[in-house]
Amino acid sequence: MSNYIEYNDKIAFHPGYYIKEIVEESGLTQEDFAKRLDTTPKNLSLLVRGEQSLSIDIAMKLSRMIGTSVSYWLNLQNAYDALIAEFKSKEELEEERVVFKSLNYRYFQENFNLPDLPRKIDEQIAEVRNFLNVATLTVFKKRDMAVSFRSTAGELTEANIIKANTMVQIATNIALKTEAPRFNKSLFEKAVMYALTLTKDHSTFYPLIKKAFHKAGVIFVVLPNISGSKINGATKKVGNNIMLMVNDRRLNSDTFWFTLFHEIGYVMNGDYGISFDSESGKQEEVADKYAEDMLIPYDEYQIFIAANKFDKQSIREFAKEIDRDPGIILGRLLNDGKVNYDDWSLRSLRHKYKVKMA
Repeated sequence: MSNYIEYNDKIAFHPGYYIKEIVEESGLTQEDFAKRLDTTPKNLSLLVRGEQSLSIDIAMKLSRMIGTSVSYWLNLQNAYDALIAEFKSKEELEEERVVFKSLNYRYFQENFNLPDLPRKIDEQIAEVRNFLNVATLTVFKKRDMAVSFRSTAGELTEANIIKANTMVQIATNIALKTEAPRFNKSLFEKAVMYALTLTKDHSTFYPLIKKAFHKAGVIFVVLPNISGSKINGATKKVGNNIMLMVNDRRLNSDTFWFTLFHEIGYVMNGDYGISFDSESGKQEEVADKYAEDMLIPYDEYQIFIAANKFDKQSIREFAKEIDRDPGIILGRLLNDGKVNYDDWSLRSLRHKYKVKMA
């Protein structure tokens, strides 16, 4: 390590730089100088090389030995530390600019009322950093930063990771600001059963579910999607509560309810993390099975598909029979390959929800 560091047009000189000059001018070896200074040769060597900060003790000994003030040496150390901090801050800002390219300031401006700062990238970064409550945006490059990643983490790009972590951070911050009773699994199970009665309610289901979950200690958040996040939902323990988040890119009646109950399945099993597209593995299978059977009871579904009648009217009648939105039935049939995605006669069964975001 050098006893001075250059960054752009500035140079930070470590006190060791000046101590080295004094040793050389004295005509003494470092070992002899160390003995006169009443320190070890190793300590002096570390100082001279800039690998150790100047202590008050050494500053006092230098002042006595060569007639300078203690403050002179301490000021040199403070000035060096301040410049190094400035260098690191600028380097970190450069790294943040790279991370920020994966985000879109307009997303924060439109959805969370951040100020309009056209072409002022560094100011935009500062606003987003403050909004997300982190010291640096570079933390979002780390896997499992906000919550554990599940099975497909190895297939994600850095941009995917940044966006997914950002969304979970937003949802977590909302949860932290929300007062709620301690999580109660028994109450949550009742709230989940209540949510099943709301699948045909296309307008007020979100606040009703949110309120019911809140009473059980689960903070339910629907967020605007960050394009390219590949995230479907996430769950996380936040203090004595559970944060459960889904995004708005899956607000069709089939995909919304499946995603919601998929995440509920994870909560029921005490498994918290981020759910991405095209996941696989035992945990995913368990959550999928939970969502499938809760939304469409297994035995009733087997009877329905055995009849092999999947026209619009048959789907509507089955949905009415089990008290579910027809879009949920259509989504399951599409997933199971019982009907084709290009069958336009069934498209009207899928309802697109509009909800007020968190």
